[in-house]
Amino acid sequence: MVLQSASDQKFMGETNMRRVLKVQFGKAVLLTAIGLAQAIAFSQTPPSAQSQESNAIRRVVTKLDESGRAVVMFDDKLMLSRPRPPNSNLDLWATEKSPADFSWTEDRAKLIKGFSPPKGGTSLRVVEFPPVAPGIDKLDLNTIMNMVGADVPAKGRPSRHPLMHRTRTVDYAIVLSGEISMMLDETEVLLKAGDFVVQQATNHAWINRGKVPCRIAFVLMDSEEP
Repeated sequence: MVLQSASDQKFMGETNMRRVLKVQFGKAVLLTAIGLAQAIAFSQTPPSAQSQESNAIRRVVTKLDESGRAVVMFDDKLMLSRPRPPNSNLDLWATEKSPADFSWTEDRAKLIKGFSPPKGGTSLRVVEFPPVAPGIDKLDLNTIMNMVGADVPAKGRPSRHPLMHRTRTVDYAIVLSGEISMMLDETEVLLKAGDFVVQQATNHAWINRGKVPCRIAFVLMDSEEP
């Protein structure tokens, strides 16, 4: 039997500890990589028939035909998409001026570009907000404000959350399902299905702290500078 000195025992202990920490660190890195791979795979996996059905919204648009008779112009199912992840949204219709004119042939949902409705017009949109991801509050405070860009009204306080933004619009919002917190400059309001909101070009952030998505219908109307 070989006897070890105290210094040898201390060295062996430190070596074993480093090995343990190295293994634990390696496991943490591996688990993180697996989690990222799963998230990427999930985002690239084609949606199931059930999820496609839940993401489909039926839109019915009417018009007058040449004889003045009321008829259906569009009766279709449109899919929510993610042009600005992680939220899913769908633009349903738009107008280009006020008072509004009519379209008997054109699908005016295609007029909508970005956050805001056409100048002098309106837009009808559905947005689905997933539960907020961990670490979202560590992003730049102007993350969404920068996405709105030139349509941000001059009047208003600086953003206090990365999801906070304001647009030069009057917005009617109807919570269709789920729950969500509407963060303002100094307060928060918890909204539930069936609640209505009128936004008048104010700072706000939609924060879903629940476990299921929240779906909201919006009517955005271009406005003057507040």
